[in-house]
Amino acid sequence: MTTASQTTPRREFIYGIRAELPILIGVVPFGMIYGVLAIGAGLPPLAAQAMSAIVFAGSAQILATGLYAAGAPGVVIVLTTGVVNLRHALYSASIAPYTRRLSLAWKGLLAYLLTDEAYAVTITHYHAGGTDAEAIQYKHWFFLGAGLALWSAWQASTAVGILLGALIPSSWSLDFTLALTFIALVVPNIKDWAGLLAALAAGGMAVLAAGLPYKLGLVVASLVGILIGMLVEGGRWRSG
Repeated sequence: MTTASQTTPRREFIYGIRAELPILIGVVPFGMIYGVLAIGAGLPPLAAQAMSAIVFAGSAQILATGLYAAGAPGVVIVLTTGVVNLRHALYSASIAPYTRRLSLAWKGLLAYLLTDEAYAVTITHYHAGGTDAEAIQYKHWFFLGAGLALWSAWQASTAVGILLGALIPSSWSLDFTLALTFIALVVPNIKDWAGLLAALAAGGMAVLAAGLPYKLGLVVASLVGILIGMLVEGGRWRSG
């Protein structure tokens, strides 16, 4: 096992890339689906690629693409994707004890690269040691390696999806892939009562509020799901 005194920035960076590689097997098809959907929704190729570079959040991008295709106002798109990405605040709070000694430039870069997949491998790596300066001396390079590996794969897969989207005839309706993508993302992550009830509550509310203008039903459903999940997780309500 490599100790804190034996590691180097280069070694940590490579470890981060290696740790992220298995996850990219699922990320690449997801990025391609986003690219196809973005073109199908009417986004210009440059705008579709720019969203991957600037927003860099798969579920939020696909959701924003669906809202754009439905003609939702910009404020609704921003609000809805913001609610969906609230989990990143929790990720930041979890990572903060390990990155507090870094410069503002480092923190800004790592915040940009903070995604579900990068967080998963990085927090595990951080937990492998303590929070003292020597234990975490170079571990932010691991974070950087994992984040850049994911970012590069996401940009490349988006570009491939955009190319495929431009080649697919407009008569081929691909709207169903949006629902299938979210089902594939959600179901494997339902592992407890909090997740199950949050998903059921959000899904039920989305159906009930489908008639609200400007697709606000999605915002309401997201908030209801988050609230139910928090209540169950916090033990303030128990089933059975």
